[in-house]
Amino acid sequence: MEQNPKVMAIILGGGAGTRLFPLTMERAKPAVPLGGKYRLVDVPISNCINSDVMQIFVLTQFNSASLNRHISRTYRFSSFSSGFVEIIAAEQRRDSPQWFQGTADAVRQVIPHIRDWGVDTILILSGDHLYRMDYRPFLKRHFETNADVTISVIPCTPSEAEGFGLLKTDGEGKIEEFREKPSGEELEAMRVDTTRFGLAEEEASKRPFLASMGIYVFKYESLVGLLNRDDEWVDFGREVIPASIENLNVQAFLFSDYWEDIGTIRAFYDANLDLVRPLPKFNFFNAAAPIYTRSRYLPPSKIQDSDIGFSMISEGCILNGVYARNSIFGLRSRIDTGVRVEDSIIMGADYYESVADMQKNLETGRPHMGIGANTVVRKAIIDKNVRIGQNVKLVNERGIEEDEGENYYIRDGIILIPKNSVIKDGTVI
Repeated sequence: MEQNPKVMAIILGGGAGTRLFPLTMERAKPAVPLGGKYRLVDVPISNCINSDVMQIFVLTQFNSASLNRHISRTYRFSSFSSGFVEIIAAEQRRDSPQWFQGTADAVRQVIPHIRDWGVDTILILSGDHLYRMDYRPFLKRHFETNADVTISVIPCTPSEAEGFGLLKTDGEGKIEEFREKPSGEELEAMRVDTTRFGLAEEEASKRPFLASMGIYVFKYESLVGLLNRDDEWVDFGREVIPASIENLNVQAFLFSDYWEDIGTIRAFYDANLDLVRPLPKFNFFNAAAPIYTRSRYLPPSKIQDSDIGFSMISEGCILNGVYARNSIFGLRSRIDTGVRVEDSIIMGADYYESVADMQKNLETGRPHMGIGANTVVRKAIIDKNVRIGQNVKLVNERGIEEDEGENYYIRDGIILIPKNSVIKDGTVI
């Protein structure tokens, strides 16, 4: 199939990101750092670029400044190309005075911007999913079945199924039924034989449900018709998709590779630390389909007298006498002598301190940017530009699941230190 030249991608930036707080305290969900040097939004944008989908809108309304800055500095296409990646923040207009009310309402409100490009196919993606996908087979199935809507689905287990929109198809892959986050008898009614989608019998018995990934392809005219049918429909999963199944051609496209919704602190923590394994579920070391991000031209990292295993170290780091296991060190991380870091994500810093800055720190008693000598960090997420002093213990020895205090939060037993925080010498959390 020849690539359709009139496909536009819409990446949904999500709401306030309360389940990812405090990582979303000062940034939009798609701008949350990932894997030491990337942002969550780099994943769907890179998937688009690798799939020859070059016209991309990112919709956001909460804390969009850092996301806007990242995208404007990263994704600059040639002057001879019609490709672009552009942020559209929620805006008030005469005919639409309110903020985005949901996923479908966000797209409804930006239809005037989409219309200007004369596209006939809309690819709708989420800004907080971790997966690698070539959208061309997805689009091909959409065109070959002459579908109004095609939904990318993933087989899932009973324990996972309650958190997703589930669907049933006929023998040809046309969707006949869709239920948003069913439970009990409604959940059991959505079981399907996933061997029809190519799964082996043993695997199919473990994953007998088809879950929507929240990734859709729409005919432009069909999308506009659905969004205009009822202004009260604000969400794709709850309202628009069920309504489309009633009288439109809605098809399923099976995706059986790794996919993770990075919607909670636990999901974010687990997905990041899986990256340091010898065979991670998501592999950044894929030259055929790279994940793009901002080029920062940082120096190589310097590591001295350190014992480091199963960890990832980004550019521009200085690690001196560090013991680290199963951890990620983000850009410009500075870790001092005698520090132990285990099962943790250190996001690094946005800038280096100068010699004059460090001298001032010594005069005022403020810790340097990074982690001071003889500190222990275990099962923690340290956000950017954090200053942690010497002899600090971030270990949650009492095993507290949920708590918060000055400059720290504990969620699912994971310690979180928010961006720009200062942790004084000798602090124990």
